[in-house]
Amino acid sequence: MPTAYSAMLSSRISKNAKLVVYKGAPHGMCTTHKDKVNEELLAFIKA
Repeated sequence: MPTAYSAMLSSRISKNAKLVVYKGAPHGMCTTHKDKVNEELLAFIKA
């Protein structure tokens, strides 16, 4: 699984990081799942 090699490690490096995995989402999920992604980003910024 690609997330095990990159996202998991990156989320441990960044302080206050939160890893969110969208099961089955494509590489371009910022376009195909924009509402979910934007909701998560706004929640992170407001926290």
